[in-house]
Amino acid sequence: MKRTLNKQSVLAVGMGTWHMGDDPAKEKAEIDALQAGIKAGAAVIDTAEVYGEGNAETLVGKAIQPFTRGDLYLISKVYPWNASADELPKALDRSLARLGTDYLDLYLLHWRGDVPLAETVDALEAAKASGKIRAWGVSNFDVADMEELLRLENGDQCAANQVLYNLGARGIEYDLLPWQAEAEIPVIAYSPIAQGDRLGHHFKNDEVLKELAEAKGCTIFQLLLAWTLRQPHVLAIPQTSDSLHMLQNIEAAKIVFSKSELATIDARFPEPTKKQPLAMI
Repeated sequence: MKRTLNKQSVLAVGMGTWHMGDDPAKEKAEIDALQAGIKAGAAVIDTAEVYGEGNAETLVGKAIQPFTRGDLYLISKVYPWNASADELPKALDRSLARLGTDYLDLYLLHWRGDVPLAETVDALEAAKASGKIRAWGVSNFDVADMEELLRLENGDQCAANQVLYNLGARGIEYDLLPWQAEAEIPVIAYSPIAQGDRLGHHFKNDEVLKELAEAKGCTIFQLLLAWTLRQPHVLAIPQTSDSLHMLQNIEAAKIVFSKSELATIDARFPEPTKKQPLAMI
């Protein structure tokens, strides 16, 4: 299952790195997991300067050393307070140094802050012109934010919007998801398996999901990830520090649902019927 990011075809399952790189005792397992994902065909690695104040970027830099840079799709994100004309180039250089690369495939504004959006867009366009990023996008933008962005000069160059999306957080289906589909701007879903069911939804104990997973011969988490990927313009970036779970995530892209199975899931976890505030964690 493939998706297109900035005209590049990539596997629909990428790799998130939130919470990675902070514990030296876990470094080998984390690097092994990322390398297992790359070897299995997952090109997209998502990180950010906020993750461990650069620790995750440093870990990714170590993990990708044996691989050809052109086979990877690296995403990082800039703090809102570093998204100005003066500070963004400095933040970008720091991220590139930690990653050990001379360019990012995609650079995202992590969330909105006090820097005027037009100034951030100009800084991102300058970074693109310099060759240090191939494309830019945003994260945690709702419909109104996206509409404002596209009204700006070069705002239509936005290549993606990364938002929280999983079976327990379906709010974007009411308006943001269809809006981005119409605008042909991909959605990058973070926490697509609800952080391993640590967000309080109790998916692992749900009888409906357990029955479906058993029928499909997959785990609950594979089922959750496959459900997120059922949307044709959604790419997901689950995080795991376990090589086996990494391979299971990638295999989840092969799972398909019948209409009746999706209806069963909808009955248990209903889709939104009205506008909801954009969920964030």
